[in-house]
Amino acid sequence: MWFDEAVFYQIYPLGFCGAEKANDFGEIRHRFHKIEAEIPRLQALGVTAVLFNPLFESERHGYDTVDFFTVDRRLGTNGEFKALVQKFHAAGIRVVLDGVFNHVGRAFPPFKKVQTYRENAPERFFFHINFQGNSRYGDGFFYADWEGHSELVKLNLENAELQGYLMDAVRFWIKEFDIDGLRLDVSYLLPPWFLELLRRTVNAQKPEFFLVGEVIHLNNFEKNVTPARLDSATNYEGFRSMLSAFNSRNLFEIEYSMTRLFGDFPWCLFRGKHLLNFVDNHDVERAATALKEPRNLKNLYTLLFTMPGIPCVYYGSEFGVKGKKGNLDYDLRPCIDDIDKGANAELSAHIARLSGIRRGSRALAYGSYRKAAVQNGWLAFVREFEGEEIVVAINITEDDPTVRVEEAEGVDLLTGEVRSLKDIHLRPFSACIYRKNAAGK
Repeated sequence: MWFDEAVFYQIYPLGFCGAEKANDFGEIRHRFHKIEAEIPRLQALGVTAVLFNPLFESERHGYDTVDFFTVDRRLGTNGEFKALVQKFHAAGIRVVLDGVFNHVGRAFPPFKKVQTYRENAPERFFFHINFQGNSRYGDGFFYADWEGHSELVKLNLENAELQGYLMDAVRFWIKEFDIDGLRLDVSYLLPPWFLELLRRTVNAQKPEFFLVGEVIHLNNFEKNVTPARLDSATNYEGFRSMLSAFNSRNLFEIEYSMTRLFGDFPWCLFRGKHLLNFVDNHDVERAATALKEPRNLKNLYTLLFTMPGIPCVYYGSEFGVKGKKGNLDYDLRPCIDDIDKGANAELSAHIARLSGIRRGSRALAYGSYRKAAVQNGWLAFVREFEGEEIVVAINITEDDPTVRVEEAEGVDLLTGEVRSLKDIHLRPFSACIYRKNAAGK
């Protein structure tokens, strides 16, 4: 499928465009042009799919939806977003949206009706309501929310009318905007039958529609990454293992994780499946801040683009943008106008090179994974598919080790150098990506 071979770029539209932190539901602003202006740069970066965080009408941050059928007025109009999608498609870039189906904002019209008409509101069954209780807002009734956040009202997905409403919204997004996929927010809370309903709905509209679930822990979720439900899930285990391994100089940790998830053993959780990989996103500290050794930032992205799964780059991080958690995560979601796009040109060029390498290798998109050699400071592994063999070697220390892989020759796709795989000499804080026996072919 197209998404298995894709290079994703994640954009948080409200932050990217510099939108107001709170929606006053007043006049429409027109900011989608800020995203459109970046399309040529994303093409040069090698991006083939863009993942948008919430952009439908909401109260504040996008995950408190008010209207599933209208884009947020702080960004623009439906027509403007439709034109933006067309521009992305013309550039060869697919478009995936954030689908928030577990909860809504308190200004969601059906919830407002419950506030007004209480037991007489037919929409009361959209939610988990107890009219004998009360909320922190003094509504005169209690309602279930998302993990203690009272501003996010949990939806009752068991309700058939609500199911129809949500599926109508999804069909609308596909028909009106021609989107190519959905990221399912907090998909670990969505019941399997709902995932199957969504899969049937999108497949009837677009057979190659991409569904990726946001999950914080992968254990027991592999049953949902199946053709009847989801195509992929967010690889938080890999994300945590990568940063921890680099910061502790213990590459055994990430190697163990890759084997556990993708190795060629019956017990490997996601063998032959493709998770969405990342080194940072809108919910976590920026990689350039989290990584203790700045000289390893290029190595971190080399691993991102060569490990099993689908690589995703968070906007601004290709320039080495920093950002800590806190301040309601606004520091993680800066306006594109405030980002120095001239900074860290070496990192941006490296990511563009990695994008080209991955798009030119079916082994990196579909290949098996096996460990070749590992020590605390360096790691070598092999990806193989239909006769193509890629050997990746990474050194995260100031040492210059020699890694022995096998009796063969390969060309380093990063430099074009032809070398023996028996004695791979790794310079400090460097990496190599070899295509075995590729010289002269």
